[in-house]
Amino acid sequence: MLSDFLSSIGLFEMTFGRAIMIAIGLVFAYLGIVKKKEPLLLVPMAFGIIIANIPLANLSAYDDGFLLHFLYQGISFVIFPPLIFLCIGAMTDFGPLISSPKSALIGLGGQLGIFVAFGLALLFGNVLHPFIPGFYGFTPQDAASIAIIGSSDGPTAIFTASTLAPDILPAIAIAAYSYMALVPFIQPPIMRALTTAKERVIVMPEPKKVTKTQKIIFPLVMAIVVLLLVPAAGALIGMLLLGNLIRECGVTERYSRTLQNELLNVLTLLLGVSLGASATAERFLAPQTLIIVVLGLLAFVFGTVGGVMIAKLLCKLTGGQINPLIGNSGVSAMPMAARVSQSVGQEYNPQNHLLMHAMGPIVSSTIGSAVIAGIFISLLSLKETDRM
Repeated sequence: MLSDFLSSIGLFEMTFGRAIMIAIGLVFAYLGIVKKKEPLLLVPMAFGIIIANIPLANLSAYDDGFLLHFLYQGISFVIFPPLIFLCIGAMTDFGPLISSPKSALIGLGGQLGIFVAFGLALLFGNVLHPFIPGFYGFTPQDAASIAIIGSSDGPTAIFTASTLAPDILPAIAIAAYSYMALVPFIQPPIMRALTTAKERVIVMPEPKKVTKTQKIIFPLVMAIVVLLLVPAAGALIGMLLLGNLIRECGVTERYSRTLQNELLNVLTLLLGVSLGASATAERFLAPQTLIIVVLGLLAFVFGTVGGVMIAKLLCKLTGGQINPLIGNSGVSAMPMAARVSQSVGQEYNPQNHLLMHAMGPIVSSTIGSAVIAGIFISLLSLKETDRM
């Protein structure tokens, strides 16, 4: 009996790798609780990482038949990301994008990071795999999933990786949400380096008024057009625009309130715990994890650079009516990137109010990154089927 009891104690099964993962979980908990960086996601994710790496507790996403395994099916079967997009749609005002369609170009510029990371992932895979034991390079499916980190859109990154590269999903998801939390630290130096003192003080004119009818028509038309062109993005785009229609139509206030509050909170909690529970030492502490983290950072940096450079171009073309500081919102870190635009702009000109102007690029980037994810899934899933 004593022997059986001792064999059931997880302490004796603890490994160095599991201890490292528990330490990482504690760091995430510190960032969420003490530093207040994305606490609604980081706190449950941190706890999920910790409990998933406690031996014999059966609390990882891979312990078949136990609690976290069932919760993780919301990610495996790509349920949580579209539902979160439904909630995001109910929280999003598309008015700034409708009133200034040219801001969509900044959102498109922000996708530069996706394509840079895609190319670098394939390059690194070919160059580094002979020198790193246990690393065999990245497939095009892996590269596409890593590249979507550059969108700074967690649900889109999870959606893509769940479909194309489930084996590296934990590293991709944790990298994506970590960089979202670090937006206020990563983006301002890039914005200052790429803009001039004269450009930073530009005061943008008030956005044009958008009618209620325009706001109702926009999600209907956009859903039809995007789904006809890129049906593989339908789950994300469809839910995003449905949520926005619920927000704007004026006859479903109860749905709108529920989506913006209770449902979003529940989904964020379940997503965070499930993602954390997937980050076990055996799967996370691998050579490719560090490479994914580095590629994700490069994707995020180049996405910011692409957005700022397009904003600078538009500033020239419009005769100085666009402040290039809103270019950082070319990545869809909603609403953090817009807040960074506002705070950096106010540093140089207290009369600068860039928050609403920055929302147009963010919205267009959210749609654009989901479309690119759909294109990747269409092309690379088809190639995988052909090989089989």
